[in-house]
Amino acid sequence: MQARELTIATPHLRLAAKAWGDPALPPLLAIHGWLDNAASFDTLAPLLAEHFHIVALDLPGHGRSQHRPPGVRYHFIDYLDDVLAAADALGWERFSLLGHSLGGGVASFLAAAFPERVQNLFLIEVAGAVSAPADKSLAQLQKGIVQFRENAAKQLRVFTNIDIAVTARRNAGGLSDDAARTLVLRGIREVEGGWSWSSDPRLMPASPQRFTEDQVLDVLAGVHAPTLFVLAEPMALQIPEAAMLARAAQIPNLALVRLPGNHHLHLENAEPVAEAILHFVQFPPPSPDQADAIAPASRKNSRIES
Repeated sequence: MQARELTIATPHLRLAAKAWGDPALPPLLAIHGWLDNAASFDTLAPLLAEHFHIVALDLPGHGRSQHRPPGVRYHFIDYLDDVLAAADALGWERFSLLGHSLGGGVASFLAAAFPERVQNLFLIEVAGAVSAPADKSLAQLQKGIVQFRENAAKQLRVFTNIDIAVTARRNAGGLSDDAARTLVLRGIREVEGGWSWSSDPRLMPASPQRFTEDQVLDVLAGVHAPTLFVLAEPMALQIPEAAMLARAAQIPNLALVRLPGNHHLHLENAEPVAEAILHFVQFPPPSPDQADAIAPASRKNSRIES
């Protein structure tokens, strides 16, 4: 199925996007990971397009979307505003969210903060934001500011041909050649002497401020939408598996599925991910109230499927 290219005008930025499916179908907004782009959903979205009208965003500073104004940082929390602005521009009052990696963090926080707007939540590999201990706040602040200042003087890498860029992307993210090429073709621009990444270099410095893990858990407890959490087997994340499972347990109406693959399993092995999503839509987990009625003595916060 051929995707349609969209341009979404929000109050502050122009966002690029790809769309699949009949606009009359239930809306699904897809959010990619850090340094990826909307092409992250090129293999998954067509498998869902008979059931959803899917719009996959290029987040600000990624893919073909505008960069933030000069001197402005890319704070995690600002992506919630960007996604809401895109949904508003599309005329979507209530919609489902699909997020991978960074996109999963954004989607889960948005679902918690604005539960009235989120119908279903589909998370791939990540729930919640990257956290840091409270006693590391000063070090995080210093690192974020220093890196941001140093980054301003860095020169963009120029690749003499696209194949070299594909190799660099493959090696950086443990991707297959096909998956790396899919992301690269939407994530580069032609410059003098060859090709360079289209993503904003200001995405690279560390954040000067992070949530603590307790704060992340508190936010995730506010997610009310039926939630499917897909984890790759084996996990390969900077967030420890035990911490990620503890996050999943905070979401009251969640089903967890483990599928073979790596961090980009939705791009490299999309069929099982699509099957899990469609099965979840047809057979969602019971709400906490329903679970209490079924088994009041053995209530659990999550349902584990394998």
